[in-house]
Amino acid sequence: MSEGGGLIAVTGVTGGIGGRVAARLEARGVRFRGVARDLSRVPAIAGLEAVQMGRDGYRDQAALTEALGGCETLLLVSAAEGEQRVVDHAHAIRAAADAGVARIVYTSFLGADPDASFTFAQDHYATEQLIRESGMAWTFLRDSQYLDFLPLLVGEDGVIRGPAGEGRCAWVARDDVADAAAAVLADPGAHDGKVYDLTGPEAHTLTWAAEQLSAVTGREITFKNQTVQGAYEARYPLDRPDWELDGWVTSYVAIGTGEMDVVSDAVSTLTGHAPVGLRDWLEANPEAWAQLKA
Repeated sequence: MSEGGGLIAVTGVTGGIGGRVAARLEARGVRFRGVARDLSRVPAIAGLEAVQMGRDGYRDQAALTEALGGCETLLLVSAAEGEQRVVDHAHAIRAAADAGVARIVYTSFLGADPDASFTFAQDHYATEQLIRESGMAWTFLRDSQYLDFLPLLVGEDGVIRGPAGEGRCAWVARDDVADAAAAVLADPGAHDGKVYDLTGPEAHTLTWAAEQLSAVTGREITFKNQTVQGAYEARYPLDRPDWELDGWVTSYVAIGTGEMDVVSDAVSTLTGHAPVGLRDWLEANPEAWAQLKA
């Protein structure tokens, strides 16, 4: 039996957030529909109804409108990072409105603001504004940087490099984000108009994070601060588009400016359990850092 009433649509069910949320909704007995571009990649979840939204993703507005038909609430998992991400989101929001969806729960980013240092946070702010202007009810889940990605920041030489200085971040696990999202979706109307900052339990520097990685891997891992210009110059040989380079570099800048130095109790309040910290997460997920072992 559904806790929250009307049918819920969950996008991104083949991804790291949407798939986790889908599994939690099924466990709660919440009635929902998974929406994906590729049905062959939809996780095997008992009773999951999955529909295809079109191979062009959110830009296939007609197919997405049809997929959302009869749904009251949409969990809009942010599209893959890209130069036209806000355009993708605009199509999804219009599709939801055309389908008669009453509310959108959107996975945004901590500190979403037009003047945010992190360029992708600017995109999230623009998306939030489109949702506010749509006339639908809304809830924004503003995630901190994902704790799960920290091991991926380590270079082959065991060094994390970026212009973060002594800034702090309260990295959050995607499992905790999914728990919080499922709690909101279980009774979505109770969270209309709410903004939740989803963070880990404590904010720490990248120097501290490197020390924790060293302790579990048995290998010396360090953090080396860079200037913004130095960070760009070090990444130019990767031959990536400008928007991607900007996102990489400014994700560190946002830590260095203090914009990520936020610790919220939202995960605890919504889920009834404390968010996991980096050291506990590393010990529970050795596969995430196996490539870093000495």
